[in-house]
Amino acid sequence: MSSYLGRHAELYDLFYAEKPYANEAAFAAQLAADHGIQPPARWLDVACGSGRHALEWEQLGFQVTGVDYSADLLTQAQRRAHAQQSQVRFLGQDMRQLDVPGGPFDVVSCLFDAIGYVQTNEAVLQVLRHFRSHLRPGGLLIMEFWHAAGMLKGFDPLRLRRWRLPDREILRISETSVDVSRQLCHVQYTVHELRDDAIFASFTETQSNRYFLVQEMALFIELAGLTPKTWHAGYETEQPINRDTFHVIVAAERPA
Repeated sequence: MSSYLGRHAELYDLFYAEKPYANEAAFAAQLAADHGIQPPARWLDVACGSGRHALEWEQLGFQVTGVDYSADLLTQAQRRAHAQQSQVRFLGQDMRQLDVPGGPFDVVSCLFDAIGYVQTNEAVLQVLRHFRSHLRPGGLLIMEFWHAAGMLKGFDPLRLRRWRLPDREILRISETSVDVSRQLCHVQYTVHELRDDAIFASFTETQSNRYFLVQEMALFIELAGLTPKTWHAGYETEQPINRDTFHVIVAAERPA
């Protein structure tokens, strides 16, 4: 499992600058409220990345802990937290061996399709059981995953993005291939940086992420001892899940 290392982590917030973190955090907070969970409840964000969602939940009044596998992404999260005088705790943790002090938590979240990084049936079930063990009875798991129908129908084999900064230009090439039998998307990112002083640098990182059917994920969740409550086509309340849905969000409860 690898995700956003070194320079890739440093550029993470540039690449996802247009992602509506505040709206997504508000959507998840409303799911929690719908299940009777309000601030200052304890919130554990697994695979927190650079901490953008975690800091939004803190602004909404939650007591937040964020964990991530990538030490480089955590460095970005801690820098942002320091700049904002945040009290969010950021810890290095592998979700496959999750052991976070300060629990049990009222909410465990795992967004941006991060559950797919663990790939195998055994690892997915192991992670979901760790999520359950970190929830209080009646607590809520909020999780986002890649939807099989949308991925197989609409993934881009090749995608190019370009960013212009004051002193350089950055080009990211994303090349995606699909391993249907293992339900994996392999994405090779190649990033080129050309500075105005003509210094050139580049790096490559490959990430592999699993996609899931809704009923398949429901079975994993139930086997882990959780009860699925609501399913959503991305961060929408009215849109039905269909073959064009790329991201599914599920809210699942630990039984009291």
